[in-house]
Amino acid sequence: MKMMPALPESIFDIGYLLFAMICGIRIFRTKKGRTSLLMGIATLVLGCGDAFHLVPRVLDYWMPGDYTVALGIGKLVTSVTMTVFYVLLEFVRIYRYHDGKRQRVTDVLMLLAAARIALCLFVQNGWTSPDPSLLWGIYRNIPFVVIGIITVILWYRDARNDKPFRFLFLAVALSFAFYLPVVVLAKSIPIMGMLMLPKTVMYIWIICMFLKAE
Repeated sequence: MKMMPALPESIFDIGYLLFAMICGIRIFRTKKGRTSLLMGIATLVLGCGDAFHLVPRVLDYWMPGDYTVALGIGKLVTSVTMTVFYVLLEFVRIYRYHDGKRQRVTDVLMLLAAARIALCLFVQNGWTSPDPSLLWGIYRNIPFVVIGIITVILWYRDARNDKPFRFLFLAVALSFAFYLPVVVLAKSIPIMGMLMLPKTVMYIWIICMFLKAE
C-alpha cells in the first residue's frame, strides 16, 4: 500500500539518487587524500545501493507490471550496501582522526557487518515474497542497530570539535530513529513507511558533511 502521492515521492527519490551520484563523483574529482576517497566511495555505494530499490519503486508507480521480485531484490541489495556504507564510515573516522589504536572496536564493527550481511542472505527473509518475514527483518537488524549505536558513540566522541562532522552522530542517530519503526510496524501500519523519507534526508545531510569536509 502506497501512502504518498506518486509524483512527489518519485521526484524525491530520483532527486536523491541524482544528488548522491553527482556528489560522489564531485568528491572524487575535487578532494584529495585517502579520507576523501573513502567519502566518495561511501557516497556512491549509498546512492547505487539505494537505486536498486528506489528505481523499481518509481517504475511501480508509473509502469504496469508486477515489481514484487525487483523490489525485494532491491531491498536486499540496499540492506547490504547500507552495511558497507557504515564500514566505510568507520574507516573515514579512523583516517580523519588518526584513531588506529582501537582495533578491537573496528574488529567488532567488521564482525557485526559480516553478521548483518550473512543474515540478509538467508532465504527465510523472503525478500521476493509478497509477505516477507517480519521476524527475520528483526533478526537481520539487530547487528545493524548495534553498528549504529557504536557509530554514534565514536563520532560523538571524535568529531565534537570538527566543524564539518560535529553533527554526524546526530544524523546517524536520527536515521536509525526513523528506520526502526518502519522495520517493526510498517507491515501492520503501512503509513509508518513514510518515515523512510526523513531517514533519507539524514543521509543527504551526511553527504553534505562530506562535501564540506576539507
